[in-house]
Amino acid sequence: MTSAEVTRRRVMGLGLGVLAGVSAGCSGDSGPVRRLRLATGPEGGPYNAFGQALAQAVAASGRRIEIVPVSTAASVDNLRKLDDGSVELALAMADVAEDAVLGREPFPRPTAATALARVYVNYTHLLVPADGPVRSVRDLAGRPVAAGAAGSGVQVVAERALRAAGLSGAPAPAPAPAPAPPSAADERQLGLAASVSALREGSVDALFWSGGVPTPALADLARERPLRFLPLDAHVGALRERYGPVYTAVTLPAGVYGLTEPVGTIGVGNYLLARADVPQGAVRDLLQVVFERWRDLLREVTAGARLEPRFAISTGEVPLHPGAVAHYRSVYG
Repeated sequence: MTSAEVTRRRVMGLGLGVLAGVSAGCSGDSGPVRRLRLATGPEGGPYNAFGQALAQAVAASGRRIEIVPVSTAASVDNLRKLDDGSVELALAMADVAEDAVLGREPFPRPTAATALARVYVNYTHLLVPADGPVRSVRDLAGRPVAAGAAGSGVQVVAERALRAAGLSGAPAPAPAPAPAPPSAADERQLGLAASVSALREGSVDALFWSGGVPTPALADLARERPLRFLPLDAHVGALRERYGPVYTAVTLPAGVYGLTEPVGTIGVGNYLLARADVPQGAVRDLLQVVFERWRDLLREVTAGARLEPRFAISTGEVPLHPGAVAHYRSVYG
């Protein structure tokens, strides 16, 4: 059993309580304000929206902390900034966070990141024009695919999904990368806005995205033109076998994006992370705000999501911050 699992079992052993009993008061009425920089994502993206909403909620709470959102390339970039100390907090997809703490590629050594909460689930979207020739993942062989911005979690899950389907030619890092085999998809490193533009213009045949449902930019695109969302749930088993339970089978529901029936896909959690040296009092203050204001924080990120303690402490191989452990114990009665 890992140390992260031991910590969570100790927390769970105290019994689940009711969040309504959490005090809304400050941890202290005096002293300097603790300024915490939060690595989010590109401007206009869901991580950036969450970070801005969290900063506003914390400012309105009167607690002696300040959240300063920092725009980044997203998950991989965020873990690197957390590791080098240029931020104190970060948002990241669960698969990337586990890669970081375990020292797996693209991280050269283990990163000392800790988890505060698993806040919501990303749904992997793989969409193509409905009137185009692509009707399955295998049809992407040799075709240009918008596969997420460099340094993003989208890029990680897209490359792994394509590899599971036998379509990734991404080699291990080398001074002179070998060319992709003919059967591989042509993966293009594009952020969400650029990906949408490329699909609209026809310079790519498919678009990967990992985010909440609905993602506004994709909902807007679906209103402009008919889209086909390709199922990916058949690859969840292979991903779990190789990378562990950070990947789950989830469903894009009928009705969203104009879908007439559900589409199975890959789900990945999102973690709110912190450096281990962030004071416990600041972490407890922050988590009180997160749980008091979770509806506001998730409104612009993913529809219909809830944040519950049993869900929040499920952070896999990423250990909980001691301040997070103290917070969950305090609300579990």
